[in-house]
Amino acid sequence: MSSIIVAKQEQRQIRTYEKNEKLLIQEGGYISPIPNLWEDILIGVVLKKPILLKGPSGSGKTKLAQSISEFFQQPMHSVNCSVDLDAESLLGFKTIISKEGQTVIEFVEGPVVQAMKEGHILYIDEINMAKPETLPILHSVLDHRRMLTNPFTGEVIHAHEDFTVIAAINEGYVGTSPMNEALKNRFVSFTIPYLAGVQLREIIQNLFPQAGVSLVESIMNINEDLKKQVMNGLLSEEAASVRSLLDAMALAEHIPVRRAIQYAIAEKLDDKMEQKLVMELVDTWVK
Repeated sequence: MSSIIVAKQEQRQIRTYEKNEKLLIQEGGYISPIPNLWEDILIGVVLKKPILLKGPSGSGKTKLAQSISEFFQQPMHSVNCSVDLDAESLLGFKTIISKEGQTVIEFVEGPVVQAMKEGHILYIDEINMAKPETLPILHSVLDHRRMLTNPFTGEVIHAHEDFTVIAAINEGYVGTSPMNEALKNRFVSFTIPYLAGVQLREIIQNLFPQAGVSLVESIMNINEDLKKQVMNGLLSEEAASVRSLLDAMALAEHIPVRRAIQYAIAEKLDDKMEQKLVMELVDTWVK
């Protein structure tokens, strides 16, 4: 592990990290399908670089952010972006309260302000779902200045030295728009692919220790076929979501595999032909 990460851990006085992926699984953490990806992202965090996680739905971006929070023992504040996201959702809002018999106006701090002041992680999920005009308010937070003038209070906030920003995007999905260059250039970007092979099998076996060998094999084979059809352009990316696959596995411990895949994967797809293809793939492995 990079000495810069170890040094940062000592600075924050947190426990020593053991380079053992099984430990991360047991703690519900993220496992990287790409060598060095996990450590490279940690280095970016230590260097105070805003981190952008790009990948399909269900590839583990939120789990990765949660694992970083666990690794550094740093609380995380989440912002779920949508077209309705506004400055108040990010920074906070004024409200009228009764205090010592008097009516006063108090400012309730939002996730950005809280994370900056406390040195916590700010996780911005689906950042490309937000309206482009909403996000420029974060530009000074994300660049070398690491500061913000709160338009609601006039307060100038300088970020705590441990303040970290992690954002995630699902590229090409309905309702998303390309990030403007001024915003994108403030991030260090990492592509987060789906888990596969030995790592995926290990997660399944750890999460479902009572599952039979034949059930695990069926789920693994179905997943491989789904990924192939995604790569061939015949299925949407969400058909190969690890999150959905684990949902299917949980159901399959109690109901037939075919129905489990139908509920957890096929029914989530909007295209009827894609739904049919998923079930045809299942039928090649489940009789």
